[in-house]
Amino acid sequence: MTRTRTITVLMALGLGASLAGTPVAAEEPGLKDAAPPGMLIGVALGRDQTTGQDPHVEALVPGQFDSLTLENELKWERVHPEPDRYDFGPADRAVAFGEKHGMAVIGHVLLWHQQTPAWVFAGEGGKPLDRETALRRLRAHIQTVAGRYKGRIKGWDVVNEAVNDDGTLRQTPWLEAIGEDYLARAFEYAREADPGAELYYNDYNVYKPEKRAAILKLVSRLRKEGLRVDGVGAQGHWLLGDPSFDRVETMITDISAAGFKVLITELDVDPLPRDPRMYGADLSLKTQMGEETNIYADGLPPEKQQELAEYYGGVFRVFVKHRDDISRVTFWALTDADTWLNGFPVPGRVNHPMLWDRDGRPKPAFDAVLAALQAR
Repeated sequence: MTRTRTITVLMALGLGASLAGTPVAAEEPGLKDAAPPGMLIGVALGRDQTTGQDPHVEALVPGQFDSLTLENELKWERVHPEPDRYDFGPADRAVAFGEKHGMAVIGHVLLWHQQTPAWVFAGEGGKPLDRETALRRLRAHIQTVAGRYKGRIKGWDVVNEAVNDDGTLRQTPWLEAIGEDYLARAFEYAREADPGAELYYNDYNVYKPEKRAAILKLVSRLRKEGLRVDGVGAQGHWLLGDPSFDRVETMITDISAAGFKVLITELDVDPLPRDPRMYGADLSLKTQMGEETNIYADGLPPEKQQELAEYYGGVFRVFVKHRDDISRVTFWALTDADTWLNGFPVPGRVNHPMLWDRDGRPKPAFDAVLAALQAR
């Protein structure tokens, strides 16, 4: 494809300041073209991005990506906000956008304990939610949502974040109301709704051995029970330099050895400092930590641009090494302006975790990823 390159690399090195924004035409492939056969390169887009309101989408997405994940529009709180009301408009438009551009569309997510309306977990008459009511609501939701897009969505994140880092099951309202088999029922209902779609388990910190072992034990058990689980999504919400390339590689080989497709989902690399006190309940302290660590409000300095590029390049070299095992790599935003990390773990920080900056210009990290994909 033809892509209008900018002088972002020169800018990152402190050169060519007077040329900022000057386009330089160059012929080179997009990420999807450079990727190994069988490895989709995906992006998560929000509501405004599939309706023509973000100019960077049409400029970048068709040429760079061949998979689309709906970042929020299929989460329960958006698509099923009230017991008797579904809001499919935004999701319909996003799915149509993906189809228009020949992209594999990924549904995210059918069951999660977060971003789920309070009514879902409310029992009848003010009582605690009972098993039968919870199962009835879960089945109706999955049948309605997944069933609506039957044959149009390549794969579903069926269950999201059900395992703690120590390998125990997360104490969620689903577990409390239904019991451990809520996981099996979710996969059962999803297969009923769309037998042709791939079904995934998705979680973060899968590179941690105890958590990964518990996840693989769980999904392997579900398979033995006759349920369909095609792949494990390893969320790539990583820090600059963490996890190590060795831990990423071990994660990939362990998932593949267990017989599951490997999906690198929700990929972004946070270059800002993380203070553990940011996660506490002291709002004034969180605000203070946020202000103290908002150190790149005016952009990443050249040395950090280089570090980010080196880390992205390194992880993609690992991905390419294991290209026969990885079905998809999905970035969890398009540009730095879109990332959820601008508000996490505290609001107000200016973050820079993606391959394109706020103006839609490729960063050195983009060039590093492209080079890694082409090096095979």
